[in-house]
Amino acid sequence: MTCGDRDSWLTLPSHHVWLDSESSRLLGFGTSLEHPAGGAVWLDDRGNPDLAHPALTYITARMAHVHYLASIRGRPGSQRTADRVFDGLLTTLRDSRNGGWFESSADALSPDAAKTAYTHAFVVLAASAATGAGHPNGRELLGEALDVVERRFWDDQYGMCADTWNADWTELDDYRGINANMHMVEALLAAVDAGARTMWRERAVRICDNVIGWAEQNEYRIPEHFTAQWHPQLEYNSNDTANQFKPYGATVGHGFEWARLLVQASLADTGVRGRRYVEAAEALYHRAAQDGWQPGPTPGFVYTTDWAGRPVVTGRLHWVLCEAIAAAATLGRHTGEDRYHSDYRTWWDIAADCFVDGVDGSWHHELDTRNRPAATVWSGKPDLYHAVQATWISRYPPSSSMLAALRTSATH
Repeated sequence: MTCGDRDSWLTLPSHHVWLDSESSRLLGFGTSLEHPAGGAVWLDDRGNPDLAHPALTYITARMAHVHYLASIRGRPGSQRTADRVFDGLLTTLRDSRNGGWFESSADALSPDAAKTAYTHAFVVLAASAATGAGHPNGRELLGEALDVVERRFWDDQYGMCADTWNADWTELDDYRGINANMHMVEALLAAVDAGARTMWRERAVRICDNVIGWAEQNEYRIPEHFTAQWHPQLEYNSNDTANQFKPYGATVGHGFEWARLLVQASLADTGVRGRRYVEAAEALYHRAAQDGWQPGPTPGFVYTTDWAGRPVVTGRLHWVLCEAIAAAATLGRHTGEDRYHSDYRTWWDIAADCFVDGVDGSWHHELDTRNRPAATVWSGKPDLYHAVQATWISRYPPSSSMLAALRTSATH
């Protein structure tokens, strides 16, 4: 069954006005985004700098990414904000001796510093946005970041990226993970849209093919953790279930995030592979919604489930809801089916009622099972990336990347 335009928020002009207003409100959060050491600062619940945290490279890259894209959308001030934050990727956070990027501004002198595919994926994403926004060093940095991915992380044998090296690239950890590869897909699609070689899109597609296979073998609950030979480790971190980046079990938000990314990847192939991607996206979406959604007087999505779909970490993280909204918008526009449009409205209602902080700004990053602010997994409000992208993905037709979507809209 398909949804008529008059019944869908996705095509409602007044809803688009609300989305634009909310994205602008989010982008205005923070009394200062610049860390004294260079890069982006961690923001507390009220948007004040929390200098107990060093400048984190992935947060720096995310902030640069959203502000460069905001400048493409015509938001005054965002280009200058992005430039100042992006400078940290050119200086403090960049390892000029060994190559690549540190995890944080504290790592340059640390003997235990690591370099991860997760962080480098966000550097690629930020450099892609900087290139699209016309930063004079954007294209050079994008080339450098892709070269690091090529030499250090990409494993052509498996069609996946390795995860973690030490600082001087002499020791590669045996752990392999889906989270870094998921963000690498997003980054590589954006990189090609910014002018990188189409080879990178082909590699993103190889990652997608692997993930679909693993999902199909596990009733569309995606294994997150693997050995060096890419054998799933389903019990990984069973004693650390609420880990911020490597939790035990199936991660509900990643089911939604992969669903969106598979639709984006499908747009480059209208044949059998493209149709398979959309079918897999729908299966992942419905598995995540069925397992993760908790109805009742305090509704919301749990963070993780076990391999039978039973909730494990029941707190509500803002990014999970953001990705549910983004996936519903993407599949709703792509298929026209009522169920996605209905979910989309329901989940924006939850965002507005529970997560949007109209007093101190931004969104609460975590709520407990009664939808009260919490900080078990995540403290402060340093991350605009998920919420801002949810407002934009809701606003525009699906495209291979957010950069491509905004560029297309700017020409119409």
